[in-house]
Amino acid sequence: MDDLLKDFLTETAESLAELDTALIRLEQAPDDAETLALIFRLVHTIKGTCGFLGLARLEKVAHAAENVLGRFRDGSMPVTTGAISVVLRAIDRIKTIVADLERTGSEVPGDDGDVIEALNRLLSGEQVAQPTAQTPAAPAQADRPAAQTQTAEPDTQPDQTRDVTETLAAKQTIRVGVDVLEDLMTLVSELVLTRNQLLQLSRTHENNPFTVPLQRLSHITSDLQDGVMKTRMQPIGNAWNKFPRLVRDLAHEMGKKIELSMIGAETELDRQVLELIKDPLTHMVRNSVDHGLERPEERRAAGKPETGRLVLNAFHEGGHIIIQISDDGRGLNTARIREKAVAQGLATEAEVAAMPDSEVHQFIWRAGFSTAAAVTAVSGRGVGMDVVKTNIEKIGGTIELRSVEGQGTTFTIKIPLTLAIVAALVVQAGGERFAIPQISVVELVRTGGGSDATIERINETPVLRLRDRLLPLVDLRQLLGLASEGERTADAGSGAFIIVCKVGVQVFGLIVDRVFDTEEIVVKPVAPILRHITLFSGNTILGDGSVIMILDPNGIARAVGIGTRGGGDREEIAVATAEATAESERTALLLFRAGGAEPKAVPLGLVARLEEAPAESIERANGALVMQYRGRLMPLVPIDEAFSASAMKERHPVLVFNEGERSVGLIVDEILDVVEDRLRVELAADRPGFLGTATIAGRATEVLDTGHWLRRAYPDWFMKRSAGQAEARRRVLALDDSAFFRQLLVPVLGAAGYEVTVVDSAASALKLRDRGDMFDAIVSDIEMPEMDGIAFVSEVRRGGAWASLPVIALTSRVSEADIARGHAAGFSDYVAKFDRDAVLRALEQALSVREVEAV
Repeated sequence: MDDLLKDFLTETAESLAELDTALIRLEQAPDDAETLALIFRLVHTIKGTCGFLGLARLEKVAHAAENVLGRFRDGSMPVTTGAISVVLRAIDRIKTIVADLERTGSEVPGDDGDVIEALNRLLSGEQVAQPTAQTPAAPAQADRPAAQTQTAEPDTQPDQTRDVTETLAAKQTIRVGVDVLEDLMTLVSELVLTRNQLLQLSRTHENNPFTVPLQRLSHITSDLQDGVMKTRMQPIGNAWNKFPRLVRDLAHEMGKKIELSMIGAETELDRQVLELIKDPLTHMVRNSVDHGLERPEERRAAGKPETGRLVLNAFHEGGHIIIQISDDGRGLNTARIREKAVAQGLATEAEVAAMPDSEVHQFIWRAGFSTAAAVTAVSGRGVGMDVVKTNIEKIGGTIELRSVEGQGTTFTIKIPLTLAIVAALVVQAGGERFAIPQISVVELVRTGGGSDATIERINETPVLRLRDRLLPLVDLRQLLGLASEGERTADAGSGAFIIVCKVGVQVFGLIVDRVFDTEEIVVKPVAPILRHITLFSGNTILGDGSVIMILDPNGIARAVGIGTRGGGDREEIAVATAEATAESERTALLLFRAGGAEPKAVPLGLVARLEEAPAESIERANGALVMQYRGRLMPLVPIDEAFSASAMKERHPVLVFNEGERSVGLIVDEILDVVEDRLRVELAADRPGFLGTATIAGRATEVLDTGHWLRRAYPDWFMKRSAGQAEARRRVLALDDSAFFRQLLVPVLGAAGYEVTVVDSAASALKLRDRGDMFDAIVSDIEMPEMDGIAFVSEVRRGGAWASLPVIALTSRVSEADIARGHAAGFSDYVAKFDRDAVLRALEQALSVREVEAV
């Protein structure tokens, strides 16, 4: 069954269940305007959505019932018991049609003339006799299930399909309290722990008769865990819904023009995480509006559009949620930050002068640090960014900052999907085991034994030379006081295990004695007596029943001074790293194989991501290979001309290149390494797709011509874009009181290239006009509660900024009289609601005419 039809059946079944009770309530209180409005809205929604889906039979019955309810609403027809009985009979017929629709997947032909005729007789003023055997419903019956109240209607024929539709609603959706889900999640967490313990026991006994059932239990537990996790997931858009109003109000207050774009609002994450990031996100959005984006006159002077752009973007990546807050404003004032850092004693003038800009920017995370010239209601007090960083780190997340003066700033937040169960690496130090969240682990390194990675010392401080870069090292035994005197003086340079961790932009190595395996652990909070120890973020129970602590890489970095100034040895390490980088003039290169044994290389800076594409995720569209990537279809280009998707191995590495909203994936055979070397092409290439051959890591290596492969996917990839092309999407306001129809319309318009704003009433639309929002066209339903489409378009044409906009009418009433009435009111075009192609044609034509007139 089509997904749209499933959604329609779910919504309709819920509406029908509510209609029964509401009609009985109206019968008992005919003057209840609120109940009457509810009934009319429910029937109107059913009629509108079935019209869009082309369900003609269902639409006719619903339309006839809506006409009667409309007469009830405008007061031209009294609400009587006989009239309610006729409407209930129509509702029963709708239930029958919906039940057949669910059973067969399509509308079953049938004759509904008797029901429609009875409704039309009501419209003509014919009196309907009250049923002689009807028993008046007691007041308490209004709250009883619909199936019980219906038994009091002898002229309303009992219909078994009524139970079918009610069962459908119960089967599709159910409301459950959050506390019930939290308790269920706790029980599942305990079940995961018990499962791990049983599996650990079974591994210690060979030929254990419990091995097979335990494996089955493990699979069921994993499936149960996934299912419960889905019930806790909510779209991040729930945390973003207040930002349009917030940005609008701040922009007006500060005299700025700001366009807010929210991408990936449907990205889901754990409800608990969602609640914890709301405040940090709010502060960062306010900061971007106040500090980041300039006033219109400043932007004009800088050669920018008057309207600043603030973008929120969210997507899944490697089991985590990535949230980006970016603006095209003034960027961070690096010189001002240097001055403030010296003034506040955070560093000396010589130290800040030697720092790269990216390191200087890290001072903004310090408590009490602010570069604002004056304190405002929004910012300038020096509190906020340190709290943001602390709160994000509390949930096991990281935050990175990238800013270019005069161009803008981007904050990138990486947080776990959930706080309840996380993937962790189990390690050992000083005879004790610990867990490190994988979100902070970059790679594992083993020194000695012929490895290129070596441990060196600068003023007795150990550092790791990894691919010609120096990383500060932290010995976990010494940090936690687990090393003996002999171990404290021993040289860890031979055969050490090093966990390379990343905290923000800082990378450091953690020396451990042993590395076990990754494991999904259930996070338990730290006991109150240990909460002052910031090196730990919680504890967990392993499969063998032992309790271990979960390390907090952010707390470790703070404890040893990584990422802060003030430790002499740390400064020398940073200076040595900067000097090594400056003197080498080397390029980071990604080495791989594709179409042969010879290595190939591409500058690592061009590669946005390294992904692994499962065979089943690669599809064909229009003769080309594609895969779904971050909610979009990404073209795939195999470097090996003989590549065949049908013969590929289970997973293939993919190099992802992106620019703006475009992404291209290059399919290769194997990722070899990342090296830093001088990129000097010595032999020109004799085949397209390669620049030539260079000596990299001691071997002759072909250097990829990236542009050739990008043009294979997008021939216009490098074409010069006009200054306004990024904002060239035309904006459409969609107005419909049916949530279901709004959900149908937005993807249709979005796929056609329009930027869509939706509202559920004419009053909401007019509020947008009054506050100054502007659109290129409006698409409006005609039949709506309160102010209908005719009244709405008449108000629009009366004057104001929208007076000349094209307004397209969407309705199921397309008779000549209806069309004439719509044009007379001011609609530019009149389109049947269920004709998607006609909607797009009407929009394109209306916009083309307006653009010609503007010229």
